[in-house]
Amino acid sequence: MKALFPRVPPRAPLEAVFLNTSGGLTGGDKMRIAAEAREGAHLTVSSQAAERVYRAPPGPDAEVDVTLKIGAGSRIDWLPQETIIFDGGAVSRRMTIDIADGAKALVLEPVILGREAMGETLREARFRDRWTLRREGRVVFADALRLDGDPTALMRRPGIAGGARAWASILFAAADAEARVQPLRDLIGRAGGVSLIRDNILFARILAPDGYDLRRVLIPVVERLSGAALPKVWRL
Repeated sequence: MKALFPRVPPRAPLEAVFLNTSGGLTGGDKMRIAAEAREGAHLTVSSQAAERVYRAPPGPDAEVDVTLKIGAGSRIDWLPQETIIFDGGAVSRRMTIDIADGAKALVLEPVILGREAMGETLREARFRDRWTLRREGRVVFADALRLDGDPTALMRRPGIAGGARAWASILFAAADAEARVQPLRDLIGRAGGVSLIRDNILFARILAPDGYDLRRVLIPVVERLSGAALPKVWRL
């Protein structure tokens, strides 16, 4: 992997862009990323392109492990581009966030099940996604998502996704999280939902038929939460 550091205007957050130079993930691959913002710092982390999860041979899944540490009075915006899962892909992801009192975190993960414009249909895949947020060492939020088998059939179920092929999960931890709930519900509309988990933790999930429609809803939501435009790599 590589980490790139684009030039940013004075007083803007430090921006880091990671790039998987192997071109994607397949069975047995392991990718680990750790980022830390110490007291008073503001870091934005993104990816140069969408991550791809390719058909996996028999054996272990690809593993992605992300650890974010956010010190007192600091902030991390974790804003990677989409993860695209291809037929036969298998990936297990784990997101661990350790946040101090008074710190802020904005965490985004968009996922696409194949590219509809390319005629890609998934009949078999495994996807596991586990998020844990700790504040001062105590777990205050956890979320687990799992798709195993025929993801297209699973996503057609009304109680799961109603036929959507793309989704995004968003976590926002900040003192003003509660005030953000209704404005985000107005932006998302029928495309998803927003919940206030605690006074200072907001969680949202957005569903869309494809990546284009997902971005159309997602970008205004993330810009509202971050207070700034998305990293330039999102628009190249």
